[in-house]
Amino acid sequence: MHRIHIICKALVSSIGMLLAAQAYAVLPIQEISLSNGTKAYLIQTNALPMIDIEISIDAGSRYDPKNQSGLAALTAAMLTRGISWQSGTLNEAQQADAIAELGASISASASGERTIVRARSLSKPELFNPLLQLLVASVSKPIFDQSILIREKQRVSSAIQEGDTKPEVVLQKRFRQAIFGNYPLARSPSIESIAAIQEGDLKRFHQDFYRQDRVIVNLVGNIDHAGAKQIAEQIIGALPAKGPTIPVLPPLERSLIEPESQRVIRIPFQTQQTHIAMGMTAIPRDNPDYFPLLVGNYVLGGGGFVSRLVGEVRDKRGFAYSVFSYFQPGRDTGTFEAGLQTRNDQADQALKVLQETVARFIEDGPSEAELAAAKANLINGYPLRLDSNRKLLDNLSAITWNQLPLNTLDIWTQHVAAVKKDDVRNAFKRHLDMRRMISVLVGSAP
Repeated sequence: MHRIHIICKALVSSIGMLLAAQAYAVLPIQEISLSNGTKAYLIQTNALPMIDIEISIDAGSRYDPKNQSGLAALTAAMLTRGISWQSGTLNEAQQADAIAELGASISASASGERTIVRARSLSKPELFNPLLQLLVASVSKPIFDQSILIREKQRVSSAIQEGDTKPEVVLQKRFRQAIFGNYPLARSPSIESIAAIQEGDLKRFHQDFYRQDRVIVNLVGNIDHAGAKQIAEQIIGALPAKGPTIPVLPPLERSLIEPESQRVIRIPFQTQQTHIAMGMTAIPRDNPDYFPLLVGNYVLGGGGFVSRLVGEVRDKRGFAYSVFSYFQPGRDTGTFEAGLQTRNDQADQALKVLQETVARFIEDGPSEAELAAAKANLINGYPLRLDSNRKLLDNLSAITWNQLPLNTLDIWTQHVAAVKKDDVRNAFKRHLDMRRMISVLVGSAP
């Protein structure tokens, strides 16, 4: 009878996941052909009288010159620090006031792979149209005021100095150096690299990278296909069609197999707790093993207090309050990272348990019960990933940047539901290897 109960329970769970995978209808992604031959993308929703715009530019920090790490980020920051405007200019305060008077927002930031500029506005033409003009000018006509640049460099340098007093910041810098090696994402801005950046460098970076053939326009909100096309054409049309040839980035090499003694990096730091990160390079987002790794990692360390790592590190041994693991895939690169914080005197023990738990999961994968629970949680939580315009824009951005199928949102739950135990185990074995896993510990010796 007990066996029958288990079989029936598993059957009900499987049917429930199948129904869940089919139940969530999502708004379609519309592809918009532009006059220059590129595409823009729209998710039309009338739930709110709002329009969100994202301009995604292939101009991330991986293109920073070696001695000018921080150039992409400073360039992005200066987009909202003054613009050429009509017959004159708007300084930083005037630009901010003009945006605020419309009840709107414009922001810009650079990550490793790209620069993202976003704008949000009510869809009323009398508010949206002037906001669009400000957005276009922000992207295409920043003035790079020298006095503002000096202030921004001082701000960034102060943030770097402060960050170097925090063990978690030191940990992430050293971890990135260790896993990326010679790839540009290994570098972090320093006081010296920020000091080396001048006004002409910003202008040159903007001219070289902010151009039509490196831009994707994404829109979400109360706008139809024709209106979205007009918006995208206006944004694209303000940028140069092409520019100089961008040097090819070096290939991201697979993490090397290292002797065990070289796979652990210890950084002395006066702190009550040791911060630990362990990981290696992993898959880009378009890899076919994305979903088996996503589901598997939910079991391993991504499922909060029900994960394997929490069970082994926290519940059984009390080494840490929080322990985690995650994959962070991008368009061209990806990483796997697991981490925790623990008392200095038990750091080595905690690291050993972390390593052993990950190694055991790579070898064995999840149990059937763990797999079913992970898939149910991911599928049942899926609507929460799409319950606002901003989240819709986040998903649209990931799809278009990573060049995924436009029906990705429609079939996401189906992909999760289809993952089998062997899929997880085989994917983890293909992409993770404890002989390549680097561990960084920042803390005081016991």
